[in-house]
Amino acid sequence: MKKLLLLPLFFCLFSPLWADVSPKPEMEFSFIYNTPSKPLIDPLHSEQIQCEDNQCFDSKPLGVYGLQKLYCSAGECFSIAYEYDNYQKLIIAFTDGTKRESNVFASPDTLRSRFNVYVNENSLQVEPSSAAPDTGSWVRRDAWISLIIILVLELLAAAAYLSYTEKSFTILYSVAAANLLTTAVSWLFLARYFKETAVLWIFCVLAEALIIGLINRKRISLYDSLMLSVTINVTSYSLGIMISFVLAPLIF
Repeated sequence: MKKLLLLPLFFCLFSPLWADVSPKPEMEFSFIYNTPSKPLIDPLHSEQIQCEDNQCFDSKPLGVYGLQKLYCSAGECFSIAYEYDNYQKLIIAFTDGTKRESNVFASPDTLRSRFNVYVNENSLQVEPSSAAPDTGSWVRRDAWISLIIILVLELLAAAAYLSYTEKSFTILYSVAAANLLTTAVSWLFLARYFKETAVLWIFCVLAEALIIGLINRKRISLYDSLMLSVTINVTSYSLGIMISFVLAPLIF
């Protein structure tokens, strides 16, 4: 049993994609106009460019890859990526037929970040914002779909584990509670301070093991709660890789 759990754990810890349903690196862009008119953004012809160097000699579009994309409305944009390159640049088209290119700016060292985009007559100036990232991302469709997917996958995996180890199914209540708590903390708080999704995954494994163990002190040992936590998190993250790609076109 231990060997069966270690194999998917090893895969998830060292997978370069981390393309799951957890919080991913995001950039929020607030537009501030220094022009007499305020043309609306044309989402279909706007793009974010990834650069390897600060001169953007080696560049490529952020592109569309699962959930990875630059999402724009008429007045603002945000992007999601599985992993950002070192530097970024915006090319934003407007409904008045103009297109403006930004300076090259460094990618942030946190999962969530906010930038001010100053719209000048012929260019864009992107600067980091001191404002905290918008917690409104938690009420976005992708966040709620992610929560539902994670909860369902982890409850199914927990039920299978409890059946295999012949332990009480009442432990499932604590699994659901632990999942809701750690997911909320990850999305609302920790994503502001950490860059690697793997850090959030490790936090969820340890925190859920502790919560499950404390709630069920008479039903399960701390070691078993840790093994249960590893099992459910490996399941949700590994299957989430496939599910997020399938659902990506439907989420936004």
